[in-house]
Amino acid sequence: MAEDLRTERKGLILAVKDLPTLPKVLDEVARLVERSDSSTEEVAKLISMDQVLSAKVLKMVNSPIYGFPGRISSIQHALVLLGFNVLRGIIVSTSVFEIMSENMVGLWEHSLGVALASSTVARAAGLRDPEEYSVAGLLHDLGKVVATVQLPELKGEIEQAVKTKDLMYIEAEKEVLGFGHDRINAWLADHWKLPPNIKEGLSYHHKPHLAQLYPDMACAVHIGDFMARVFEYGFGGDDNATYLRPEALKRLKLKPADVERILDHLCEQFLEIADLSFS
Repeated sequence: MAEDLRTERKGLILAVKDLPTLPKVLDEVARLVERSDSSTEEVAKLISMDQVLSAKVLKMVNSPIYGFPGRISSIQHALVLLGFNVLRGIIVSTSVFEIMSENMVGLWEHSLGVALASSTVARAAGLRDPEEYSVAGLLHDLGKVVATVQLPELKGEIEQAVKTKDLMYIEAEKEVLGFGHDRINAWLADHWKLPPNIKEGLSYHHKPHLAQLYPDMACAVHIGDFMARVFEYGFGGDDNATYLRPEALKRLKLKPADVERILDHLCEQFLEIADLSFS
């Protein structure tokens, strides 16, 4: 595929201002967070001014995904417990979920499943801040949504390649677009100024052995994606189970018995997040 065509498509994908998804409050909050003299109270107050967004965020942070079910009563409380990185990721994801629902049926549920599995893996591996792993899991397929919205004429080609050639979605993307959603994720992470550890999880969840800066994040999301697919929770665009890279398990020091234990735990947890929609 000609390099100029790839560049043109990257430009179209990054014209994300066309996506009516990221609330203006997110930019204002980001500016406030960058100031050294701002308080969590000020940031929380700003988010709380958008009542619909606040309701979505509180519903999400009280889900089993974040480990504080039913205990977080306010945006400020959420900020103190989870930190701005997690809240920012939740705002991005809850803002694009409607587009997910409309354009790729089952992708929101799959993303929730990967968020839950990624944080569960992080906890089992004794990693710090497991909530940030859940955010990377939640956003890991963001590139699929943005490509579908920005290049709608190519969505059918990708889906056709998945069906007729029995490809994984990412393989079909590479064949049709010249790059996969993991590459798009890296562009979006830069564009939306997502934290570098979350960017690494989004960019390397299909190839965690190549992650350089935050390999734990990439490995946890990789394993989380595998587990959500094993349970067929939601729909990631194809019916294939991903190849579980042994390097990811080795990096997180997880043995087969640990994986079985995590899968048993997730079996119950998946039922609890089944109604986590925002309609």
